[in-house]
Amino acid sequence: MNSAMIDDEEESYLDPSEQTQRPADVAVQQQRVEAWHPILDPEWMIYTFLILAVIMIPVGFRLESISENLVEIKKVYDGVGSEFPECKIGMDYNANKNCTLTFTATKDLEPPILIHYELTNFHQNHRSYAFSRDDAQLAGRTSGQDEVSAEACAPINKLGEVVVNPCGLIANTFFNDVFRLRKGSKDANGEDLVMVEEGIAWESDLEFRFNMPNGYQQELCPEGQCDESCCADLNYSCQKPARSKSDGQCYAYDYPNDDTTQYLYETYPNVISPLEHVTNEHFVVWMRVATRPTFRKLYGYIEERIPAGTELIFDVNLNYVAESFGGTKALIVSTNNIVGGKNPELGPTFYYMGFFCLFCGLMFATKHWFRPRKIADRKYLHYKEE
Repeated sequence: MNSAMIDDEEESYLDPSEQTQRPADVAVQQQRVEAWHPILDPEWMIYTFLILAVIMIPVGFRLESISENLVEIKKVYDGVGSEFPECKIGMDYNANKNCTLTFTATKDLEPPILIHYELTNFHQNHRSYAFSRDDAQLAGRTSGQDEVSAEACAPINKLGEVVVNPCGLIANTFFNDVFRLRKGSKDANGEDLVMVEEGIAWESDLEFRFNMPNGYQQELCPEGQCDESCCADLNYSCQKPARSKSDGQCYAYDYPNDDTTQYLYETYPNVISPLEHVTNEHFVVWMRVATRPTFRKLYGYIEERIPAGTELIFDVNLNYVAESFGGTKALIVSTNNIVGGKNPELGPTFYYMGFFCLFCGLMFATKHWFRPRKIADRKYLHYKEE
């Protein structure tokens, strides 16, 4: 490089005091951070592949064995291709139709025995659907909705002049079929089986994300006064008290702006109690959107051991239309294990990857045995001719 060019470049430099965009003289900004550049030693790669194979192959076969030992009984009761015509409602929204489903335990079922419902071809993961909600409203806010939340909830934000609470597509497409385990089925001790519907939602959701509306009130009615007079005496918005699922007693309730707002218990009167609103656990489970178009959501569980041959009879109240999105509805009874429910893909994924690692390890070992290569051997270096 000639000296004239160097002089020109130096003249173009600003004095350091005038260089306002100069990065600070620290290791990160001056790219002087120490780095580790590992060298892939052939022997270490061979050992790594073989160790991974030794771990993943038996783990994969064990996971597959655990999955095969799980019991899963599934009945598609409505929608496209349903095998139960007595349970089909077609396009009849909120049909309030009843049918029964009978499950027979093929082997002894160990608790917890999980009850799921399954939908197919329902894309909860679509962006316009997944973001159609107002989290502040679900947490208790009843007024002052911001523009972003109002736009996200559109078009289900208002019905005329009536405010929908909660707003949005997710809340207002809530799965509202109802399942009840009929009495008469016995556990291993001869006691009636009970399906528990509490404890199915995340505790963090119930504690932080879903709350009663700000200004909501409820009060226990006097004994023997579970009628309209209890609400009238307290000047509450309720027409009639609601009975609590936990203690069985009657409570009067008062919702803020009840005359201009449609709350969740009014949208789904057969599923949601006025004493629960968005804290209903089935609703909370529904609001945690699924990532795939075929998904299951927990409806309840049984805590007792069920002997082989026991019949579980579920009374189903049908309201949710599946044919509108070309899907199906199913009820599933299954056992559980340390890695979750039945998953036939998990085990093969592990041992296929294990066999791949074994193949790579053996191939590299064979090559290294017959034609070893010394690390940093200068004979493999080729210099550009000057």
